[in-house]
Amino acid sequence: MTEAGGFADRYRAAVAARGRLCAGIDPHPELLEQWGLPVSAQGVAQFGDICVEALGPVAAVVKPQVAFFEAFGSPGIAALERVIAGCGDAGALVVADAKRGDIGSTMAAYARAWLGEHSPLRSDAVTVSPYLGFGALAPAVDEALRADRAVIVLARTSNPEGAAVQLADAAGRTVAQGIVDEAAAHNTDGRGTVGVVVGATRAHGLDLGALRGVILAPGVGAQGATAADLPELFDGADQQWLLPASSRSVLRAGPDPAALRAACEAARDDVESALKR
Repeated sequence: MTEAGGFADRYRAAVAARGRLCAGIDPHPELLEQWGLPVSAQGVAQFGDICVEALGPVAAVVKPQVAFFEAFGSPGIAALERVIAGCGDAGALVVADAKRGDIGSTMAAYARAWLGEHSPLRSDAVTVSPYLGFGALAPAVDEALRADRAVIVLARTSNPEGAAVQLADAAGRTVAQGIVDEAAAHNTDGRGTVGVVVGATRAHGLDLGALRGVILAPGVGAQGATAADLPELFDGADQQWLLPASSRSVLRAGPDPAALRAACEAARDDVESALKR
């Protein structure tokens, strides 16, 4: 199939230049304290500025966890806006890890907030939840198509509680496989508009071969998955689309920007070495 531009071209260019790693930006209280920063909006803003300086120029993709910014209200959101803009200006793609999901006009508003042209929160992609029905995500998919951006849909997450829903049988396939199949059906134009989240911490049992979109695979590092696990876990998937994510194991190298940048580069090199075997 001939690729038709859209998010796919932007993603391929980023990983070709910088390698396959999504660096998380998660200013949770323990890390703020470890970095010697206050657990406050000021601390989150300082944390974000360091991450922009360290990760923005070297990571192909960064993934700010929205909740840790939202916890501090409008100053926290302002810090998140600065992270999104700063990393984008430095050449990284930004995935807003917001896990939004709703119906109708509310979903459309979420889509405008995270993908819309005039939003200060505009990111290259946003994580979304399909558990109000995959069709409810249509406003976000439509907005992503218009803007050459992407939505990344929760399919098989790493938390153990997810199994009860995600592995349930739905007409002869698991719910998670149904989500992957729905995502793949939106990617027949080659633009890579719909990706999925599949945790890297356990065997997932999914057929990802037809997806043609990002496979965001969190859990490398502190959650227990290693780069060496990836080829077996994602055997059969198109590995150009595989995007392992690491947060705490990289962020623990802070607050020195040079050390943080080096940790990101080392994690990326481990992933690239493992996937080229």
